[in-house]
Amino acid sequence: MFFTLIEWFARHGRPLPWREPGCSPWAILVCEVMSQQTPVSRVLPRWNMWMERWPEPSDLAAAAPAEVLVAWDKLGYPRRALRLRECAVVVTEQYGGVLPRQREDLLALPGIGPYTADAIIAFAYRERSTVLDTNIRRVLCRINGTALPPATLRKEEIARAEALVPQDGEEAAQWNAALMELGALVCTSRNPACSQCPLVAQCQWLAAGQPMNAAPRKPQGFTGTHREARGKIMAVLRSAHSPISRADLLKKSGLTESRFGEALDSLLSDGLAARDSAGTYQLPAAQ
Repeated sequence: MFFTLIEWFARHGRPLPWREPGCSPWAILVCEVMSQQTPVSRVLPRWNMWMERWPEPSDLAAAAPAEVLVAWDKLGYPRRALRLRECAVVVTEQYGGVLPRQREDLLALPGIGPYTADAIIAFAYRERSTVLDTNIRRVLCRINGTALPPATLRKEEIARAEALVPQDGEEAAQWNAALMELGALVCTSRNPACSQCPLVAQCQWLAAGQPMNAAPRKPQGFTGTHREARGKIMAVLRSAHSPISRADLLKKSGLTESRFGEALDSLLSDGLAARDSAGTYQLPAAQ
């Protein structure tokens, strides 16, 4: 199964810049953070801009939070941008600007969870780790006969995935990357292209007739949500050239008072917006 998948990846894997030899561990981390719940097509131009502007952790650490949030633009979940900057500060001050390679050290960094730590170990340092993003989990569940993975990661799922990871670090990195790409391009959540899958002979889900044997998933909407309201306020703050009054912020956001007030309070609480002594609002100037 390993060689079949790797051969497929060599022919069909996308030529993404963070996969190129010599791409720094920091650049790979930036990609991983940006890619959380965000398609590669949206990440790519923003990642290129960031790496040109802030190629090293020390560069991002020296940037103002407001500058970072403006550069994050419409990637969504802007708290990721501030956590990435916080991470850059720690890496610069405690690790001499070099991203650590030990899992426990990575997990101690701001904004780094188990998936991201394992991805850095595999893709940046080419060492053995079990990477489990949504795409990989879906591929492995289908190989084992289930349409979709459970909503939360379970111990047995981790153990099953870990048993398939090659012992050699370089091969493990290739395996993880190839599985991820297969899930992104072929073994998709909806309408998988099974006729193009290199693992079709191993897929128990296909052999069983593609049963819908996974727990039903409720589609995540956006219009009318708290997240949408936060995004509208952030868009106004990013484009404002000076502090803005609450009344103007409300008007330009296009929100109702009830949605606006709750969203603004949450942005202030998260450190994504700031209120000055004059009662006007802006992006955070310092942290």
